[in-house]
Amino acid sequence: MVGHTENAITIAAPVDLVWDMTNDLENWPRLFSEYASVEVLSRDGNSTTFRLTMHPDDNGKVWSWVSERVTDREALSVRARRVETGPFEFMDIRWRYAPTADGGTRMEWTQDFAMKPDAPVDDAGMTDMINRNSRVQMALIRDRVEKAAASKRRAAPAMTD
Repeated sequence: MVGHTENAITIAAPVDLVWDMTNDLENWPRLFSEYASVEVLSRDGNSTTFRLTMHPDDNGKVWSWVSERVTDREALSVRARRVETGPFEFMDIRWRYAPTADGGTRMEWTQDFAMKPDAPVDDAGMTDMINRNSRVQMALIRDRVEKAAASKRRAAPAMTD
């Protein structure tokens, strides 16, 4: 069996702002609640290799891994994969962004993965965990990006005739 999740949220902010904020890796610990730190290991064009470290889980364990992220600004998509797979046989993630008719942005995350036989959860258990956590993280991101968008609107000079 292979795990597969698809989650999406609409953010009341322009796609440029959503793209910029969600692809600013060094800012992820302030954007996501689950990440304690991000260490960029290398950049090559639109590809970034980085180490993510999570806050300790309920058992006090700190999870950390290396991922690679390749952005395609023109296509409004990102492909990512775990380089250090940990409990996963593999983990591939796709982010897609689309402007909405009202000036907002729809952000989608698709994750395909398989758990190793000795992992603490199986594919179905991880699917449930990812779906629950994705909704929490996407809501946090939405709120933080919308707050930044509102702040930018307030700071923009008024247009006069």
